[in-house]
This record gives sequence, structure tokens and C-alpha cells, in this order.
Amino acid sequence: MSSARDITRAAWPPRSVYLDYPLGHTSGKPHEPELNQQILRDTLAAFENLRVPGSMAHLPYRWSDSDRWKDRVFAPSTKAEELPECAVPTGDGSAEASAEPSGNGGYEDDRVERHPTPQYQSEDDAAAARASHDGEECLVCAGIDY
Repeated sequence: MSSARDITRAAWPPRSVYLDYPLGHTSGKPHEPELNQQILRDTLAAFENLRVPGSMAHLPYRWSDSDRWKDRVFAPSTKAEELPECAVPTGDGSAEASAEPSGNGGYEDDRVERHPTPQYQSEDDAAAARASHDGEECLVCAGIDY
């Protein structure tokens, strides 16, 4: 499952699903659980149905009515009124455009802060992850400090 089509094609996984959403939103838009679940169902169905090695399914969902959000990825912008509709999340479920210079040559960077430890949407999710990985029985996650 990917939002980076060219990178995924270069890696050539056995099967993949592409969603044309901003990086970091591969499973859909924040705070839209029905959409997130449908994207996951469609992804799992595609993995069952893709038969040719290297196949990539393209999910039909759109981030917005236009593709203006894509312009922001590579276009310098320092004025809030010039920013496309893909705005910066504020952390309280809303979003706003930032008028502050980004400090990276004028390019906007709306990625969320990266953390060295896993981040969860709720304490219940964190507890479930700790419980399922207690004792490092998951060989994929062995050694990750929860």
C-alpha cells in the first residue's frame, strides 16, 4: 500500500496498491474512519485479486476535487493565501495554512513530526500493541522498544 507510486514501482513488490493521497496519508484522510476502513478493505481485496507479479492496483479515491494539493509538494510558497487546500494540521482535528517561512528554501513542509517510538491514536491502541508484542513473540517487531 503506497502513496509514492514511482518509489513503489522502483522497489517492484510482488503486489501493491497505490492511493494518490499526500505522503503520510496512505490509509486515507484523518478523522474519516469509514473512508479509512473502505480503503483498507479495497487494499486487501486487491491483494487477493492481483495475480501478475509486480501488479499495482490504483484505488479510485481523491484527496480533493482538484489536484492543486500536488503543487504544494514541489512549489515554493511563503504566503498562506497561496497555499493549496492541503493545509497544515493543527493537532486539534482542524487545519490551517501557515504564513511562516519554512526555513527550507521557501518550500512548505507539512509532514508531522517524526518520533523514535511508535505513535498511537489512543491509549487503548498503545495498550493493545504492547499486549500483542509482549515477550517479543512477533518476529517482525522483535527488538522494537514499545
